[in-house]
Amino acid sequence: MAVIKVIGSGPSGLMAAEVLAEAGHRVVIHDHMAAPARKFLLAGRGGLNLTHSEPLDSFLTRYGEARAHLEPAIRAFPPDALTAWANGLGIETFVGTSGRVFPKQMKASPLLRAWLRRLDGLGVRLIPRSRWQGFDGTPTILALGGASWPHLGSDAQWLPLFQDKGITVNPFKPANSRFLVNWSAVFREKFAGTPVKNVALTYAGKRVRGELMISQEGIEGGAIYALSKGLREKPGHPLLIDFRPDLGEEALAQRLTKPRGKDSLSTFLRKAAGLSPVAINLLRETGTAPDAKGIKSMPLTLERPAGIARAISSAGGVAWDEVDEHFQLLKVPGAYCVGEMLDWEAPTGGYLLQACFSTAVLAARHLAAELEGR
Repeated sequence: MAVIKVIGSGPSGLMAAEVLAEAGHRVVIHDHMAAPARKFLLAGRGGLNLTHSEPLDSFLTRYGEARAHLEPAIRAFPPDALTAWANGLGIETFVGTSGRVFPKQMKASPLLRAWLRRLDGLGVRLIPRSRWQGFDGTPTILALGGASWPHLGSDAQWLPLFQDKGITVNPFKPANSRFLVNWSAVFREKFAGTPVKNVALTYAGKRVRGELMISQEGIEGGAIYALSKGLREKPGHPLLIDFRPDLGEEALAQRLTKPRGKDSLSTFLRKAAGLSPVAINLLRETGTAPDAKGIKSMPLTLERPAGIARAISSAGGVAWDEVDEHFQLLKVPGAYCVGEMLDWEAPTGGYLLQACFSTAVLAARHLAAELEGR
């Protein structure tokens, strides 16, 4: 029976440990934090979006350029398998109106407690406050995370150890992050924390539907995250916001021809165009005419992404040509990289956790088979 190291106790590390332990191996998890899965617990505060229920072929498109690398893992452990796994822990799930899959308890802590009990029953040992010191020839699953929320564990301090081996790690960049906007003091004070619901955004030719959130520093939310890569890598285009995506410009213009009477402009726009107060004030903030064209394509100037430390996830990581199809390092046989430390990104909606789980399952299954073959 081999002793296998798993470095990192986030969802990728814990899942790899479970697969290996169920295959009969002794597994030791090392993590430099005092407690496991800190970032996973933070994600759970918003409901813990485990995966998404959309058809798998559509699901896979969310990974963009990384699809070819991630698809075998996700097909090997797809969303329905992840849901069944959670149910097997005693965690009931449900599909929300957007197609996202959540635990019924809408938090991560019950799932994590049940998971740790299962791992303990399988004989998995967790050693906290134990930082990885480098490759030592032991069969190892590396689940070291990316570079967002570093105070929760993903601090990228492993980079020099990879550089010593000549392993290319592409620079980490913020993904699924807020973007900075130079709001006026009045607008910021009145609307920070306010959602802008049911909008369509267009940036550099790509259009998405969703919701925005006004923050003190700028703008964030699911629709922004879906455009995150383009916003980050193709700066300089205006972000166009359509406040009435279900209504054509001509039909909207017809509504705006109605007599305004004694109504203020804000009241008229609320009644005739169905605009919320925050939408009306965004038009005013950007100096956009409150006509059909402006309401359907209000331009907003973004400055840059906010820092990586508070981004939901990170882009960049171990280059794909440094690993094989099972995520095993070519320069360090017996060592595998899984989860967010690989160079991929995806929007929120369950796609992030799914790929973290799936890469861990594929790598751990391959390592277990390799050890059995020996």
